[in-house]
Amino acid sequence: MRAGRGTVRLLDADRGSGSILGLAVIGVTMMLTALVVPACALLAVGQSVHNAADAAALAAADTASGAIGGVPCEMAAAAAALNGASVGECVVDGLIASVTVGRTVAGFDIVARARAGPPDG
Repeated sequence: MRAGRGTVRLLDADRGSGSILGLAVIGVTMMLTALVVPACALLAVGQSVHNAADAAALAAADTASGAIGGVPCEMAAAAAALNGASVGECVVDGLIASVTVGRTVAGFDIVARARAGPPDG
């Protein structure tokens, strides 16, 4: 059976729709990439802030124990600065140091806390 003229016209009306679909898929992919890549970058910065908090707390605890010379919170601030962060709070109670470290990236304040000292006996 042969297709009539109406069938041919319907098929011709769909010509080029694959190109539009392809452009839509590319546009959605670009939009998702533009949202996901900055979020992943903020996660990486968050991890570096946590690392800075750990280093600052260890530096303060080492200074408090006498392993290295200096003032505990000043050493914590120096360790945090080497990691691109700043100390917001530093509390030394005996040999235990608790430090809060922060960094602002793209308008977001990223804060991490760490505690260091000898193990509980």
